[in-house]
Amino acid sequence: MAGTIDSYGRYITYARISVTDRCNLRCTYCMPPEGVKLSAHEDILRYEEILQLCNVFKELGVKKIRFTGGEPLVRKGMGLFLMQTRQLFPDMEMALTTNGLLLTKYLEQLIKSRINSLNISLDTLDSQKFISLTKVDGLNLVLDGIRESLRQGIENIKLNTVLIKGFNDNEVLDLINFSKKEGVLLRFIELMPLNDKLWTKQGFISAKEIFSILKKHGEWERIEGISLFDGPAKYYKNTDTGQKVGIIAAVSDHFCNSCNRLRVTSAGYLKKCLFSDQDLPLRELIANNDRDALKIAILNHMESKPKCWKDIKKGDSNMSAIGG
Repeated sequence: MAGTIDSYGRYITYARISVTDRCNLRCTYCMPPEGVKLSAHEDILRYEEILQLCNVFKELGVKKIRFTGGEPLVRKGMGLFLMQTRQLFPDMEMALTTNGLLLTKYLEQLIKSRINSLNISLDTLDSQKFISLTKVDGLNLVLDGIRESLRQGIENIKLNTVLIKGFNDNEVLDLINFSKKEGVLLRFIELMPLNDKLWTKQGFISAKEIFSILKKHGEWERIEGISLFDGPAKYYKNTDTGQKVGIIAAVSDHFCNSCNRLRVTSAGYLKKCLFSDQDLPLRELIANNDRDALKIAILNHMESKPKCWKDIKKGDSNMSAIGG
């Protein structure tokens, strides 16, 4: 099957599944200082339920599944689950988004799962800034995880940096140089207004501003076409070094027209959009063990997928609970 088509002609070929709402960091743009109410263990999708969803998504034409959190590697048995997923879906493109703290610990299992790609959050190379942002002294663990993943043969690694005005916008060159030295792809991301309480215009840097900063550090030309990179980022190549850098304009130049993804929260809700609160509860449908009914419910829900997130009122969702 080529992929499910929504009412705006967009092929849905990519699923993001959050496996937990728990995280071992407390990033200020992701989680409020007081923390968030965590789901009870029994309210989180079981691995067996996730595998059933993966099977249905495959039948609906999904080609790529990304597992997110919270931090997915804090969930007990995650490495073994990835290995099992690979056994059941040998041809599925399988990806993981992680903050990198536990990468070294679980790298052997990730290698055995033949994970296709890793997205690793890296917002600063300054250890004190890292502590200020995350409330954890863990930068060296993240850097070690990146380097060891490369050494062990995981080639498709992307570093995601949320640029925040007055915090890390003076580290652009350092981050570019680090990614070039390590041989990984760097993407700068606009701060997203997912939670009104966490998002401030004062910290926001638009994609246009990000590119202006980029141009202070060499000449960059746009790489047309996204087939090699599969996602919302626009990529630029340094005309002298050939290094590629991505910019994700989630706010100022949204990618809604090409949105090809399903999102499932750790509690088993299918979202129409990252910003939407009109979610479809999937657990009861899964429990009924009626795959056709589950497929029909998913198709009907995605039929009403909004044209654009700007048609939706922002709320008080936390990225830690949704998985991005």
